[in-house]
Amino acid sequence: MPLTYQNVNPFIVFRQSFIADLLPSEAVVLSPQSVIYILQKRLQQQFHTAFDPQQTIKSPVQNQNTEGGIFPKTKNQNPNPNTAWLKTTNMVGVNVRTIGSFWNVVKYALTLPKAQDAVHLLPIWEPGVVASLYGMSSWNVNPEFFSSELAWAMPHLDTVEKQLKVVVNILHALGKTVGMDVIPHTDRFAEQVLANPKMFEWLQRIGNQIVRHEDNLHEVVEDLIFAFFQKSLARGLGDDPSVFLGSKHDFFEKTSESDRLKMLFGEPSDYGGRLARREGFIQMLYDNHFETVPATMGPPYRGLRVSEAESARVVDEKGREWRDFEITKPEKFSRVFGPLARYKFYENHDNNAAWQLDFDRPNIAAFEYVAAHYADVQAAYNFDFMRGDMAHVQPRPDGVPAEKPPFYDPLDFIKHYVSERNNAPHFGSFAETFLAPPNEMAYGDEVAHLEMSDSDSTLGDLQSMVVGSPRFLTEFRRYLDILHNRHVAPNFTIMTADKDDPRFDEFYLRGNEARFFIALFLPEMPSYMGLGFEQRDPHPTPAPNEQYTKLYVFHLDEGKNATHGNYVFGQNRQLFERLNQMRLFSEKIHDALQNAEVQWLILPDVHQKVVAWTAAGFVFVVNLDIQDETKSFKSKISTPQYKSLFEASKCQFSTLGDVSDWENLAAGEGRIYRF
Repeated sequence: MPLTYQNVNPFIVFRQSFIADLLPSEAVVLSPQSVIYILQKRLQQQFHTAFDPQQTIKSPVQNQNTEGGIFPKTKNQNPNPNTAWLKTTNMVGVNVRTIGSFWNVVKYALTLPKAQDAVHLLPIWEPGVVASLYGMSSWNVNPEFFSSELAWAMPHLDTVEKQLKVVVNILHALGKTVGMDVIPHTDRFAEQVLANPKMFEWLQRIGNQIVRHEDNLHEVVEDLIFAFFQKSLARGLGDDPSVFLGSKHDFFEKTSESDRLKMLFGEPSDYGGRLARREGFIQMLYDNHFETVPATMGPPYRGLRVSEAESARVVDEKGREWRDFEITKPEKFSRVFGPLARYKFYENHDNNAAWQLDFDRPNIAAFEYVAAHYADVQAAYNFDFMRGDMAHVQPRPDGVPAEKPPFYDPLDFIKHYVSERNNAPHFGSFAETFLAPPNEMAYGDEVAHLEMSDSDSTLGDLQSMVVGSPRFLTEFRRYLDILHNRHVAPNFTIMTADKDDPRFDEFYLRGNEARFFIALFLPEMPSYMGLGFEQRDPHPTPAPNEQYTKLYVFHLDEGKNATHGNYVFGQNRQLFERLNQMRLFSEKIHDALQNAEVQWLILPDVHQKVVAWTAAGFVFVVNLDIQDETKSFKSKISTPQYKSLFEASKCQFSTLGDVSDWENLAAGEGRIYRF
């Protein structure tokens, strides 16, 4: 539906917090003039401040502090009262590449009600191999997220950095918190790897054999990089040789990283030149058979060999042969990510002879290096929270220790470093973990690890289950138990922007309205939804790759995961309209639900598929059976106090619109009653 006075006016006069009936696919192609006009009307006095990259709009949660450490929605003892807001936020994840620019995130946000109060931006940095967003190649913001149309409309916003700052300002002014990805790894030959070899582990591979992987192999790599740098200067390929006349030690230990990066790669604005120079260093290291130790996931984490499978051999466009690695004694979730290098957060036992980490010898320089850079990013753009990538990594074979040691976990360290250095006590931690059983994706208990690393909330894995299935119901109930009894809040996750691919099609054939209903109206639990869910078509068979947001996390021109052209939104107008009605109703009761205490009437149970809870004088009931209706659902409430109240309550809303059968709940239907 095109923009009209009728659907825009309620937003600009504050009767609604979003523009109803505006499809995300329509929003992201709005002209800059239209968006600027709408924002002028909505933001009023804050408009000019928001569009000034030298100024900062304060976060909606910047001064939040829940006194006494009790967060009322969860009745959960909270060790971090300043970040308790993250335990109940309804987050939307955005892969910026799917919509083209940071500016288009603002357009998309016009479709989000105040109940969806947080925006998580997938990685924002320059990507490395296969353009993977999670394989950052530098600390520079990704230039592909620059908006030419915004620069044309507002010429002072002529860099991607200025545009990002303004976008965060606008989102804050619209009442949204904004989060960034914090990634404990890089592209295997990123600029930060080549400028700081000691922050990473290295190996020497000749053919199918790892011939060296000792603890201090970075010193050999430093020699090679410094010698190549000097030769480049002598050939006139770098800066004037007079810029640096010191030793290797002076270069890596006494020169600032910013100067070192300029000498190695050139000015940050010279993207092509930096890429060409980095390519020279990569070729030199390849010729000498050195590469970073790849990042791993899942026990036992350590112990590598070169895979000899033919499929593990990759030849790049330069004719270089790379090999995938594998864990020598793999377990269920053992994974090796060849193109990625994890920072060297710990030293090794016995010169790494048996690939064993020494957790009593943290590499403090690596902890502080990574944390300082993310603190710089938080300060520059005023991010409110971090999404800790691969937060499930807990590599101590003995499990989570009884007492928290110094330098327990890099993501924990980064959260507190940012909070303390930047005077940002509200800066929260949203962990990417899937709440797997003990010793599957991490050594020990994953929830205990999250608590020890001071995570406020975690993604969970409900998005990977069919609604109403025994597994879904069992896990939903377990997540509620964690929510009520532990210090971390699992999310009711609908879909993630980095997992929307054909493997997940079966989870979205039915039950999408039920997912959204719970995410929006269960005030004690946080939720997460990836952009694109609102219009996602059901795919009984796989759709073209361009319809999956996951396939834009990287960029491939060939193979089964290749994409050609822009991301294509689904055409599921019926789903969008039903979700839109839920959002409109949430506008009416949102304030009442804030900090409302939840009482469960029917908890998730594998033996029956209706769930129900009360909050702020409302009853919320959902049929999680997505095949059949549920008869006489009111009889399933066993608490006499609420049973009598419910019998006298009046239906206010149904996800199906008009309700003709008041005794039965249709498949996947959600209803709201008022006492």
